[in-house]
Amino acid sequence: MRIGELAERAGTTTRTLRYYESRGLLPARRAVNGYRTYDESDLRLLRQIRTLQDFGFDLEETRPFVECLRAGHPAGDSCPASLAVYRRKLGELDGLIGELQSVRAQVGAQLAQAEAARAGLAAEAEVPGGPEPRCALTPHTSAHEFSRVNRGETEK
Repeated sequence: MRIGELAERAGTTTRTLRYYESRGLLPARRAVNGYRTYDESDLRLLRQIRTLQDFGFDLEETRPFVECLRAGHPAGDSCPASLAVYRRKLGELDGLIGELQSVRAQVGAQLAQAEAARAGLAAEAEVPGGPEPRCALTPHTSAHEFSRVNRGETEK
């Protein structure tokens, strides 16, 4: 099949296919007329790349899976190098999950503090809703700064 058909069947663009070819992920075969030519195995490679990218793998991380398929294995993740990439990615994800859990706890603590402050201000002012409490979290506050402010620390 030609590049346009492969792009259409894979749900991508010819430009992307040329880029993959330049990166060595897609074979560069040419017919006698000079046109690029592809087959079903190339479509399978592209589907493997797209699936991994949908899961958050960068293009270079897909290479061991592509090489595994090219070597004739039934699945791109049946080779040791592919399994190593999975392990690395799981480690990354575990780290990100830990960071997100920490930020979530900090936001939860800030919410509880803000609700308590609002209740105190409303009772003080004896006005329904009372004045709005100051928020320590701004769009430019990092998780570290937020944590420091939330603990009552000042800049040194």
